Amino acid sequence: MNRLIALDTETTGLKPEQGHRIIEIGLVEIIGNTTGNAFSMQINPQRDIDPGAQAVHGISIEQLRDKPTFGDIAEAFLGLIEDTTLIIHNAPFDVGFLDAELTRLGPQWGRISDYCSIICTREIARKKLPCREIWHLNDLCDRYGIDRSQRQTHSALLDANLLAEVWRRLSADAKVWGASLRASQPKAT
Repeated sequence: MNRLIALDTETTGLKPEQGHRIIEIGLVEIIGNTTGNAFSMQINPQRDIDPGAQAVHGISIEQLRDKPTFGDIAEAFLGLIEDTTLIIHNAPFDVGFLDAELTRLGPQWGRISDYCSIICTREIARKKLPCREIWHLNDLCDRYGIDRSQRQTHSALLDANLLAEVWRRLSADAKVWGASLRASQPKAT
């Protein structure tokens, strides 16, 4: 049985094809009905952070100057996720950034899907839940009565913890639907 890990990232902006980078990764193990180990790493993007992105997560470039680069943490990060299933909300966004970071390191690193399976909770919500507005993490937290009061700004680890709880509730719903929440590789945007 694959390990499940909820993953979230924070970035310098919205588009990796414009050179935006990952600045924070949060991972939370999902073990049955509970959460397990958590991992959080801030990353020096070696570039400025767009003001709009900084307003969302509150992380400044000054806070990241002494942090490791993605290349410095890549091997350890991939070791954590290898042979797992990643649970990601809006997976095309995070996968696009992770693939861009791996591409910068060289073709020998491959793509994130070479290391793990991926399930997109946003895609599940779009297909399975009755209200089409329930596509954002906040909406899913509200639907399932998950306390998100500490989410004043986005944080990769906080969001991964919220996502782990959302996943547990979605999984319970899937049993009611009689559906399988199989891993699927999202299309990069």
